[in-house]
Amino acid sequence: MANWDDVARSCLALPATTEGTSRGWRQWQVRTRAFVWERPLGTKDVAELGDAAPTGPVVAAYVPDEGAKRALIADEPDVYFTTSHFDGYPIVLCRLDRLDRQSLTELSAEAWACRAPRRLVAEHLPPA
Repeated sequence: MANWDDVARSCLALPATTEGTSRGWRQWQVRTRAFVWERPLGTKDVAELGDAAPTGPVVAAYVPDEGAKRALIADEPDVYFTTSHFDGYPIVLCRLDRLDRQSLTELSAEAWACRAPRRLVAEHLPPA
């Protein structure tokens, strides 16, 4: 399963990506726009999730839209989830210790494409 070194490798392999921190948490940005970041659960999140709250590391990532977010959660609820904090946002939360490296690579690339400038995406990703 994936760890933070895998997240860093996956994200930094993408063009124009840098690693930084926000509020003491690691995040990866494309041209100053965060696309993947460490997202520990707060007290409110844990209370909302109850027994379903993960105890391991949580990574947040942009997805194309809320439909994509719902699909990921429906397909793999043991890996992907959300909280009310992210209602209305195309962002999914992932249990990092349950995310395989292939899924991490795909999630990172998709998140990058959601946040990167269109010209940069066009230069580096094959047409759909």
